[in-house]
Amino acid sequence: MKCAYLAFTAKGLVLAQHLAQTCPGTVTRCGADGVSLAAWTAKQFADADALVFVGAVGIAVRAIAPHCRGKAVDPAVVVLDEQGRFAISLLSGHLGGANDLTRQLAAACHAVPVITTATDGRGAFAVDEWAVRQNCAVAEPERIKYISGALLAGRRVRYFSDWQIEGEPPAGVEPAATAEQADFVLTLTPAGEALHIVPRIAVLGIGCKRGTSECRLQEAFSAFCAANTLAPQSVAAAASIDLKKDERGLLDFAKNHGWTTEFYTADTLRAVRGHFTASQFVKDVTGVDNVCERAAAKAAGGKLFIPKWVYNGVTFSVALRPFAPDWRWKTDG
Repeated sequence: MKCAYLAFTAKGLVLAQHLAQTCPGTVTRCGADGVSLAAWTAKQFADADALVFVGAVGIAVRAIAPHCRGKAVDPAVVVLDEQGRFAISLLSGHLGGANDLTRQLAAACHAVPVITTATDGRGAFAVDEWAVRQNCAVAEPERIKYISGALLAGRRVRYFSDWQIEGEPPAGVEPAATAEQADFVLTLTPAGEALHIVPRIAVLGIGCKRGTSECRLQEAFSAFCAANTLAPQSVAAAASIDLKKDERGLLDFAKNHGWTTEFYTADTLRAVRGHFTASQFVKDVTGVDNVCERAAAKAAGGKLFIPKWVYNGVTFSVALRPFAPDWRWKTDG
């Protein structure tokens, strides 16, 4: 987790520097070298995974208020008093990881962790925390409350998964016979009104004509996901042939999605084992009979999930990284 610490006093700065030894990150003192609270918060809210304020909760609340957008995108925010007596999880406790970070920081300075999310308070299963621990995204964060609410009310919730989940389900959680009967579903292809937990295991193989714009690639990606009922959150990386490594549109497309991108030589792609959709035209241009499928399979190290799909000069395919979910969801679970 990429942390950013902000202290307001000399004593708070010492504590922040100590905490950064446990959870690494930048350490800044407000007012030093012209650093302002507003400017620091705006920058770190956009760039960091977690903001750690060593000071008053009220200062932190006022600073982050203009930037809060939603639990699916906000970074973790944790506040500690300068004495190191309390560590408070302020924002994005589960999806952003603030609750775990609070526990780690509290342990580092022997503080009392203050975590106010209801599921943590009662020891109930937190589906969003489980999603994070399984390297998954939550497709509909607004539906989390229905799962948590049911469990806190003593009702049981049902799940369905496209994978075998190792271990015993948490208290109050039981399997459903079908996805349609489930309250939450572990899947790459969401459908229906359940809460969908999406593994981030897909690698998007990309082929495109030279000069293809980012806008064209995004348009194609939206159509690709819709046609294949693929959750866009499932994509964690992209891959293509090295002939495309300087394509500005492709690079910007991947960067804006936060994906890492791998580029392979034609020789490397030809050596990938499997059954792929061959094209003589593609072979004449690139030296290999298929780019998108072979690149995806190479980068994923797993099976092809969606074969070559063509849209207005763009080709996409998806291969999956290995995935073995289990029911662990707590730090000590």
